[in-house]
Amino acid sequence: MIVWLNGAFGSGKTTLAAELSRRWPEALVYDPERIGYVLRDIVAVPTGNFQDLPLWRRQAAAMAIGLAEEYGRPVLAPMTVVDPGYLGEIFGALMGAGVTVHHFFLKVSPEVLERRLDARVVAPGDPERDEAARRWGKEQIAPCTAAVDRMPGDTVFLDGERPSRELAEEVLARLGVAAGP
Repeated sequence: MIVWLNGAFGSGKTTLAAELSRRWPEALVYDPERIGYVLRDIVAVPTGNFQDLPLWRRQAAAMAIGLAEEYGRPVLAPMTVVDPGYLGEIFGALMGAGVTVHHFFLKVSPEVLERRLDARVVAPGDPERDEAARRWGKEQIAPCTAAVDRMPGDTVFLDGERPSRELAEEVLARLGVAAGP
């Protein structure tokens, strides 16, 4: 099983994944963004967004499939993917491999997203990199919030402004998982 946690940058995907992992220790946390970093170190990304690389989409899905098959454990994937074609490509590969996909999207107001991004530290001691990450995240707010209407029909929308412990309880209940405190 793959539990894909989607939403804008700053919506709380990573925080929710950490809370879910704490309560559901058998789940593996897999961040597909890391595959993008590896690819970016190897090849040029003309658009600046590694999601535009077909290889990223194939590898993001392949790693998730591999983790689920090899370890037989649920996989939590906190990753923003708002292009419906890209999401369909990734989810299609997962389902084609017989992996169940549960898709959750954290909805957060643009104002809260901006505040969260302003408070985020990505690279301690590197203010230029932090500012670049904040700027990029803020540029993605409008496309991410507009994408809500284009998410797959079985997407479960969560109020990402609620505390992560409450969101984790809701996700686990929807998955039918009895988890720790």
